[in-house]
Amino acid sequence: MAQRLATEYVKTCLVLDEAELSQLLQLFQNHNLAFKVKVLELGDQEVVFENASGAESLALTFERRHGKYVLEGSCRFTDLKLANAMRKAVSQFKGDAIVNRIYEFHTVEYRYRAGAVVRITERTKRGERLVYEYKDTIGELARTFRGNGAEAEIQVVRLEINEWLDRRNEAWDPQAIAGIDAELQRLSHRLFVLEA
Repeated sequence: MAQRLATEYVKTCLVLDEAELSQLLQLFQNHNLAFKVKVLELGDQEVVFENASGAESLALTFERRHGKYVLEGSCRFTDLKLANAMRKAVSQFKGDAIVNRIYEFHTVEYRYRAGAVVRITERTKRGERLVYEYKDTIGELARTFRGNGAEAEIQVVRLEINEWLDRRNEAWDPQAIAGIDAELQRLSHRLFVLEA
């Protein structure tokens, strides 16, 4: 199996409240990551990760906006524990991200929307290959069913209109004709609504 060389968060957006930021820091601790939290101006917080030698390797800045902590931007790292922790963070806190997992001869791009993977693409020197794409199958089936339901109802309304037109052609009493015309008007309106 190919070994991952680096993980690159090309575009990231996490929006957390104070409790969720604490949960995120706990997640990093659970992955045995060495980090410090610095409180910056205006209440922003910076999470600074250290590599094995103790030197700073990566800083994630959470800007304070309207009572939330927002992480936006990009970063690149080689630490697999940090990569796994970030993946879990994006998923758990319903973040949006474009993530490149970089290998020696190929790159795999993951697109996250609201914490879920919606697309996976593999890129090599030969080109690009779609590995996975989320499809809202249940939603599509429901829309198709509703669409077919409307089509069936249109057919029924048209048959009813034809029957009422036949009755109108046979009617001679002005009062009966007025009642038939009222029913035809109601059915015509219903047909208009269904076709719109």
